[in-house]
Order: sequence, then C-alpha cells, then structure tokens
Amino acid sequence: MVPVRLIPFISLCLAMLLWASSFIALKIAFQSYDPMVVILGRMLVASVCFLLFFKYIVRIDYRKGDWKPLLFMVVSEPCLYFLFEAHALQNTSAAQAGMITALAPLLVAIGAFYVLKERLHREAWLGFGVAVAGAIWLSLASNETDHAPNPLLGNFLELCAMICATGYTLALKHLSSRYSTWFLTALQAFCGALFFAPFMLLPSTELPTSVNMEGLAAIVYLGTLINIGAYGLYNLAVSKIKASQASAFINLIPVFTLIMAFLILGETFNLQQLCASALVLGGVLLSQWQPKRPEAIVTPV
Repeated sequence: MVPVRLIPFISLCLAMLLWASSFIALKIAFQSYDPMVVILGRMLVASVCFLLFFKYIVRIDYRKGDWKPLLFMVVSEPCLYFLFEAHALQNTSAAQAGMITALAPLLVAIGAFYVLKERLHREAWLGFGVAVAGAIWLSLASNETDHAPNPLLGNFLELCAMICATGYTLALKHLSSRYSTWFLTALQAFCGALFFAPFMLLPSTELPTSVNMEGLAAIVYLGTLINIGAYGLYNLAVSKIKASQASAFINLIPVFTLIMAFLILGETFNLQQLCASALVLGGVLLSQWQPKRPEAIVTPV
C-alpha cells in the first residue's frame, strides 16, 4: 500500500509525464485538424466524461466573492492558456515548447512572492535570471524547420501560456481548500468548451470535412488522459502540498518532452539549443536550491 504522504508526489510525477505527452499529441492532432477544433474537441470529450460522474465530484463551500478567483482560474487556464499554447505549437517544436515550461516553477514562486507574500532568497532570483537567459538563447539559436517554422514567436507564446498557468496555480491553491479537486477540474472543461465553441463560427477556423483516425485519437487522448488525468492529478497534489513545491515538478516536463519528441516526432536540438536547454534547467535547479542558514553560536556563560 502506498503511504499517504507519497500520494501527492506520485500524482505529480504521473501528471508531468502525461503533460509532456500532450505536446506530442497536440502536434499530431494539429496535422489533421485546425487548432481551435482540436481544443474544443478535447474540452467536449472531457466535459462528457465529467457529466457521467458529476454527482460524485460535487463538493463546494461557496463564499461570497468566490466567483472572482473561480473566474480568474478558468480564464487563465484553460481559456487563455490553450489559446497561447495552440499558436505556440504551430510555430515552435514540441521539444522547445516543453523546455519553456521549465520557467513555470520560477513564475509561480514570483507570483507567490507578490500575491502570497512568500519570501524568495537570492538564489531563486539568480536562478530565474539564468533560466530566462537560457530560454532567450534557446529561441534565438533555433533554426526554422518543419517542426518549428517560427521558433522565436512560438517560444514567446509558450512563455505567455506559462504566465497564465502561474495565475491558474495560485487561484487553484486558494480555492482547493473549499472545493473538490475534481469539481475544479470539471469546471475547467465546461468553461473551456463554452469559451472555444464560438471560435467555430470564425472564418479563420477550418472546420473538418473528413475524419482522420490518428488526429481523432489524439483529441480523445487529450480530452481524457490530459484534461482529466493530468489536470486531476496535479490539482489533487496542489490541494495537499504547497503550490511552489508542486510546481517544482514541472521541471520534469522538458526532460520527458525531449525524449518523446525525439522518439516519436524525430525532433532534434542543435548544439547551441542543447547548451541553452542546459542553462534553463540549471537556472531552475538553482532557484529550487535552499541555502542552509548559519546556525546560531551559543556562547557558554
């Protein structure tokens, strides 16, 4: 039997593995369908699944004014987050997008510093600077390829997505003590479906004219294992441990994504990109390092 204290950490590892695979699934789905169709499809799949079990996941303790953090949470993610990520993956590779996610723990720490008044040590600020420098280098060193036609724009949009994810995590931590983890996850799916449905009416959205089984399978995978599985596991963990502690596990996504992008999509990094990626991860690790405080010296009387 798994010890209770390990459940959040196991949940986070599984969530990060699933999230890393979502970059690959999105790339595959985008080859067959318009990005807005893919996003709405995954939201509808998740919503239908949640409707089947909704009576088992409703647990709320609504307080006056809660609509504000709830609205902020769903607008941050999935609404704006998926808009940025969809356009990011049209311009950059899955591997590079996954690497940009390494900045998320630092952004959460900074958000907690200003919103929750949590103190950040000097190493965290230095690590943030190093990681940002690495992300900029990664983008500038990227060459235009079939997988990344405009990597500079794509990586910037992925960074915007990470800023949205930061707002989502802070709001989620605030709400998770009074709302069921799975209710909040379901709320994301329902609101996401409502938000993206009108995009089908835009002339810029290319509606599907045929069924592509590979693309359809990717959408179902995203709607079930990602929208329900990954988000549910992450939300569960955030409700049990500190938000900054949970967000640190996002550092695993770049590693998982890089491996899967190489094995499944055949994506590769050049030497400069590998060095820049190492700089990003190094900066993130530096930001998570907790310096030991000097012990007080007791002078004998």
